[in-house]
Amino acid sequence: DGQGAGIAWLGMPIAELQTLDRVLVVGSFLRKDHPLLAQRLRLAAKHGTKLCVVNPIDDDWLMPIAGKAIAQPSQMPRLLAEIVVACAAKSGATLPPALADIEASPPAQAIADTLGSGKNTAILLGNLAEQHRDASQLLALAQQLADVLGGKLGCLTESANAVGAELAQARPQHGGLNAQAMLADPRKAYLVLHAEPEFDCANPLAARAALEKAELCVVLSPFMHAASYADVLLPVAPFTETAGTFVNCEGRAQKFNGVVKPFAATRPAWKVLRVLGSLLKLPGFEAESIDDVRASMMPAQDAIDAKLANRTAVAITAPAPAGNGIERVADVPIYFSDAIVRRSPPLQATADAKAPRARMHRSLFESLGLAEGSQVKVKQGRGEAVLSAIVDPAIPPGVVGVSAAHPSTCHLEGMTGAVTVERA
Repeated sequence: DGQGAGIAWLGMPIAELQTLDRVLVVGSFLRKDHPLLAQRLRLAAKHGTKLCVVNPIDDDWLMPIAGKAIAQPSQMPRLLAEIVVACAAKSGATLPPALADIEASPPAQAIADTLGSGKNTAILLGNLAEQHRDASQLLALAQQLADVLGGKLGCLTESANAVGAELAQARPQHGGLNAQAMLADPRKAYLVLHAEPEFDCANPLAARAALEKAELCVVLSPFMHAASYADVLLPVAPFTETAGTFVNCEGRAQKFNGVVKPFAATRPAWKVLRVLGSLLKLPGFEAESIDDVRASMMPAQDAIDAKLANRTAVAITAPAPAGNGIERVADVPIYFSDAIVRRSPPLQATADAKAPRARMHRSLFESLGLAEGSQVKVKQGRGEAVLSAIVDPAIPPGVVGVSAAHPSTCHLEGMTGAVTVERA
């Protein structure tokens, strides 16, 4: 991941967003991914902050945009590299050798001119940048740009407790495997906690295939699901029925308690894990209360502050040239994002919960001879999805927008990547 010992975070207190005079957001469906942060930036823009965007979709953020560069996901590192080169040319900063042959395109030059005219600048990486196949390069380039401009580098963080997960060391330890490795080389047994991998994983097809091959799969969930792969389903309370700690994107730890008692005989997941760990005679499962759990993994606030850092040691490499194929861009719609909202009838009745469609540029739409609402087959890797096609002016040429985390699209492989589109 290239982030060393530091923990990715916003890079400043949330309130400081409104004090910035120049902001570049890289890879974000900002209004839906981070509505409260979007409102802060909207207020800043109303008071003169100039906001620029590098993104594969030209979403309407309902705020003035001073400069934008919209292109295929695979070209995002190159666009960011062009902005770095243009800013360095103005300031006289030294560039990494890998960027020696990069020339700034007009959109990148315009963004560089805007950023270079500011005094209080931030580069913010969004969810799409974090999910990108070249996420480490985007981080390294964003760091280089922040250094050239003397600005701040921030990560908007993908979920409500992403910083908390880092503090709890929810990543491979002592030679352990990351999620991708555990799915690519299936394990004999899996324990799935508060997740529906067929919707929550970047590659749901690989996740489901690995779980179905396992000799044992234990699922801890408040909901009845996973019939195709779960050997054991243990009921646990959702976060609303237990206590815990959220650490927000500025690194502030916030304790909470359940708003209602757990349903029937359901228990909080930490208690179920404690019993399983004790039965297996594993160390570290001695907690008797939620305070014991917090004390075992959550440092004091000053210690949290000391761990926060977005610096990376990853070396910048030459960005890939533009390709000729069609690429997928996937957002996670706000009401597909977790097991609770996916099961809320009122939320599922809203416009944000409509079934995904294949959104494309008019040039692709017409080349396929489609009419509005025509069915198309989108193929990605080993999977495919049949969807209604629409023209979307926000989608650039060479891109098809297909939302993730939905039954109709969970057979596709990857949030981004090469796809083929044909009439169904």
